[in-house]
Amino acid sequence: MPLIDTLNRPLRDLRISVTDRCNFRCVYCMPKEIFGPDHQFLHRNQILTFEEITRLTKIFVGHGVKKIRLTGGEPLVRKDLPDLIAMLAGIPNLDLTMTTNGSLLPKFARALKDAGLKRVTVSLDSLDNAIFKSLNDVDFPVEKVIEGMDAAAEAGLGPIKVNMVVKRGVNESSILPMARFFREKGYILRFIEYMDVGHSNGWRMDEVVSAAEIVKMISAEMPLESADPNYPGEVAGRWRYKDGKGEIGVIASVTQAFCRDCNRARLTAEGQLYTCLFAVQGHDFRARLRDGATDNEISQEVARVWNKRTDRYSELRSENTIDLPKVEMSHIGG
Repeated sequence: MPLIDTLNRPLRDLRISVTDRCNFRCVYCMPKEIFGPDHQFLHRNQILTFEEITRLTKIFVGHGVKKIRLTGGEPLVRKDLPDLIAMLAGIPNLDLTMTTNGSLLPKFARALKDAGLKRVTVSLDSLDNAIFKSLNDVDFPVEKVIEGMDAAAEAGLGPIKVNMVVKRGVNESSILPMARFFREKGYILRFIEYMDVGHSNGWRMDEVVSAAEIVKMISAEMPLESADPNYPGEVAGRWRYKDGKGEIGVIASVTQAFCRDCNRARLTAEGQLYTCLFAVQGHDFRARLRDGATDNEISQEVARVWNKRTDRYSELRSENTIDLPKVEMSHIGG
């Protein structure tokens, strides 16, 4: 039976982190000061196997989940990921997507498509190499990310979406160049307000460039008009160019909370289920899997967790909530 939480929100979307590791050290997500050479990542036996992920996914689909997004860390650093995608693609009526930094897409795009992946979203925060390299902090060039996007598009993993996190004083000068470039390429660019996820990024409200500012800036040069959402609970507000040449999205989780429509849960690499991006505590499903619980018992536990869900952090955000303990974005899968 479809699940409904305490605020009458269904469970429709599940993000699955397949690894806590990443080959970038983005300063707003996995800064080197914290995720350095001595950082203790999960051991292989701590992360869910492909079989465990597939088993849980089938249970969630039985409760109404329609969309799976694979995340990380960087999902493509997980060995043999196309094998997992092939297993998940065998589940009927499932929209299977992935978010990636794009660095490994030239190598894997065709295998991902052949395995059954539908689409990819690629993270890129600037077209300026100096800015982008300062953000990813591993000297990775913009050109290689765009090469990855193009490889994905050629393989049929489209429409390609591009996520740009905007941080004041760092990359807001890249908003217009990014909009111009991806408008011409025909990829859908989505701007994300810099968020207070975890505590490693030193988040401050004055570093947020609001969605309204972004839309105003772009529309002054390339006029925009609002567009209807593609589906209920879509997190990105849609804006299309008035001349009909494409669209952008803005994810305004700081200034325009969308908690009331949130139908998303998150499963970490080690099997913790979180019912909010800003969650304080997860629910251990790896233990249930490995202790011999039946599918029915696990299904009942999923129902108990979702039916009790009250999360609406972004609507309640304040100076007090900002300091609450939260799981890091790189761990929960964004």
